[in-house]
Amino acid sequence: MELSGNTVLITGGASGIGLALAERFLQAGSKVIVCGRREDKLQEAQQKYPQLHTRVCDVVKESDRQDLYNWVVQSFPEVNVLLNNAGIQNRQSMVGSSQSWSFHQAEISINLEAPIHLAFLFIPHLQQKLQSYIINVTSGLAFAPLAQAAIYSATKAALHSFTLSLRRQLRDTSIKVLEIVPPAVQTDLGGAGIHTFGAPLNDFADGIMAGLARGEEEVGYGTSEINRKASREQLNEIFNRMNG
Repeated sequence: MELSGNTVLITGGASGIGLALAERFLQAGSKVIVCGRREDKLQEAQQKYPQLHTRVCDVVKESDRQDLYNWVVQSFPEVNVLLNNAGIQNRQSMVGSSQSWSFHQAEISINLEAPIHLAFLFIPHLQQKLQSYIINVTSGLAFAPLAQAAIYSATKAALHSFTLSLRRQLRDTSIKVLEIVPPAVQTDLGGAGIHTFGAPLNDFADGIMAGLARGEEEVGYGTSEINRKASREQLNEIFNRMNG
């Protein structure tokens, strides 16, 4: 993938992995639009990187996704990269849970429904470009799930499956379908302090951008590279080791 000269939309781009990738696309010479649920976080990101374009959007809502699409194609008709990064991770027991179904449904909607819907929305627009990309951020947990993050792991496995099918369906178009497969990274995903053991954010982002620049369709880093390439037997061993 050529990293310069693009117009990139990144969902969940106000912090964490999304903002780290936004920074690197900007440094490479691309225009970047980020959206997120929290206006204060978007303002912080724009203060740090004044060239960023921002939009408040809660991708859990179908109407917000439609409004985001309409605004982007009207304001930035040159957009040629959709990077589906927004995600949440909840850790809970399926036994004795007191959470409402809407709590769990939001995790499914943000992690899976939103990227699928946004792909459907943007495909007709992206097909008009000489070179365009849909990039989905999944997880090493798509391959070897973490039992206490069962819904998160399942949504990422489903998004990996969807990405494979979408790549096949779009193979004769101008749209390239790519996948970023993070390991645990030092961000606030799931709550502050949970992933302090993970890969340093800047090292991870640099590694991912290098993989994209090399033209890799599926880019992992660290332990997610091991999961991504593991056999079924190896994945069973990884699963058992992770989950005790």
